[in-house]
Amino acid sequence: MKTKHIIIAACLFLLSTSGFSQTAKFAGSWYGTLNVGVDLRIVFHITQEENGTVKATADSPDQSASGLKCDTIIISNDAVTIEMKKMGASFTGKLTNDSVITGKFMQKIEIPLTLIKKKDPTSLIRKRPQTPQPPFSYKSEDIAYTNKDGNISFGATITIPEGKGPFPAVVLVSGSGPQNRNGEMLGHQFFAVLGDHLTKNGFVVLRYDERGVGKTTGSFSEATTADFADDASAGVDYLLSRTEVNKKKVGLIGHSEGGVVVPMVATARKDIDFLVLLAAPGTKILDMMAEQNEAIVIKNGVSQESAKEFGLLYRKVISSIISAPDNTIAMQSTIQLIENWATQKSKKLLTELNLASTKSRFDYIDVITKQARTRWFKYFLSINPVSYLQKLKCKVLALNGDKDIQVISKANLTGISDALKKSKSKKYEVRELPGLNHLFQHCTSCTVNEYNEIEETFSPEALLLISNWLKKNIQ
Repeated sequence: MKTKHIIIAACLFLLSTSGFSQTAKFAGSWYGTLNVGVDLRIVFHITQEENGTVKATADSPDQSASGLKCDTIIISNDAVTIEMKKMGASFTGKLTNDSVITGKFMQKIEIPLTLIKKKDPTSLIRKRPQTPQPPFSYKSEDIAYTNKDGNISFGATITIPEGKGPFPAVVLVSGSGPQNRNGEMLGHQFFAVLGDHLTKNGFVVLRYDERGVGKTTGSFSEATTADFADDASAGVDYLLSRTEVNKKKVGLIGHSEGGVVVPMVATARKDIDFLVLLAAPGTKILDMMAEQNEAIVIKNGVSQESAKEFGLLYRKVISSIISAPDNTIAMQSTIQLIENWATQKSKKLLTELNLASTKSRFDYIDVITKQARTRWFKYFLSINPVSYLQKLKCKVLALNGDKDIQVISKANLTGISDALKKSKSKKYEVRELPGLNHLFQHCTSCTVNEYNEIEETFSPEALLLISNWLKKNIQ
């Protein structure tokens, strides 16, 4: 559900100490890959001016960010240190030869990073052929609206079919992690592609920047899933204010965590006609995340037996962390737990799980504790999606790719189906789509890391299935 993203913030590189001879060999474009669950590429463009000042910009091709400025670079002989204070991040490295810098990137955790001099960094730009390009065959408006309390102002885009309305309408609700209105992940504009397809098929579509992202105010880091449900509900209110919208045919489409959010909205309101759940959880969140962790390590080459052990460990670790009264005790008690666990396991198992050393186990606990102690995670873990699904009265379409390793299709679709059978929803459909991953892409290795490598943003078959179901049951 949640992956880490290194966001390259705006900074200015200035030469702190060095002479021309030292800095000249660093001039150029340097490319590397940060492995943070997925591979995120980073490029530093370093230039030297006549007065000796070094200026540079940074690109994050997988986040569609380029020309970003940073703040400090220190060069001493063959060593370089780059500080990104706004990010709380830094890179330190040393020239191995004229075209390679070997070092580490620090941002809460240490990540090995090798930079290679690249003559043509434009070749790093991934193709995304499905991304909609103007001119569009429908109306597209960038808008702003507020929630009922007026404490959050949303930046959004509404797309409206040509012709005579009113039209059925839908709000798109994204998954975990701060996302803009296009649902942008690794260069893929997931919601822009979906919104374009739906509007061409006769639906008004609202997609919005999440709080604290783009032109939307508020703080993302302090928000919980309940806050995101309030934000999605504000989007529904806005749609109902538009004359182009058929107020009896308004619904929501939620992806991943958004698939938890939209049933929360629908059970709190009486004016939701339909939901589309895309890779939505249908089991208790801890169960879903333990299964997710097992599937991911299996894709990384771990045996099924060892992955099962890892899933059991994950459950114990999370329970230990969230039950602790404060962060210090959470770390101490969980370190004790994992050390006791390690003494009972074989060296082969520990090596396979990359938990053979005390340091590797500490690093694992450090990262997971910082995530699990957040306000968002604690709330998210407390949610039982089934309790909301059972209360639904609206029409529902639930889809999941059978290659999804973040929200495993079999367990979660079964949970959704069983819950809907107990609901008051008179029309629902639950479908597993062969060959598709968590982002509804056709995949080969079907790992999280492959998301970025695939040119396809959204399976055409999945898009067609969604629009055909909506036409049949809503339009």
